[in-house]
Amino acid sequence: MKFKKIILLIVILVVGNVTLAEHSHLEKYYQTEWCNANGGTMEYKLNDETRVDCLTNDYAVEVEFAKKWAESIGQALYYGEKTGRQPSIVLIIEKQSDMKYYYRILPLCSFYHIKLFRIS
Repeated sequence: MKFKKIILLIVILVVGNVTLAEHSHLEKYYQTEWCNANGGTMEYKLNDETRVDCLTNDYAVEVEFAKKWAESIGQALYYGEKTGRQPSIVLIIEKQSDMKYYYRILPLCSFYHIKLFRIS
């Protein structure tokens, strides 16, 4: 039994390090930086228990890594509708190759009237 616990701990540590190694910082780091710089409230809780990453006077903001660009669209639209604020996305661009995701999301943000910001 003790051996199984040790193996499980090793797996958790390795998987956790691989996930973090994929990015320069955690999403929360970028969320904090952007939200503080824009005078927003982080993790604004909605009546359905979901949370807006950052709520400002004007924007309901979803902060997301570039690779998850498609997911961010639905979340931003939902948060905008629930708060009466403009749906917005802060797309995290950590490397030049992430720009392909920026160019994918750009026309959709225009079509759906989502304010798009990017952070590096």
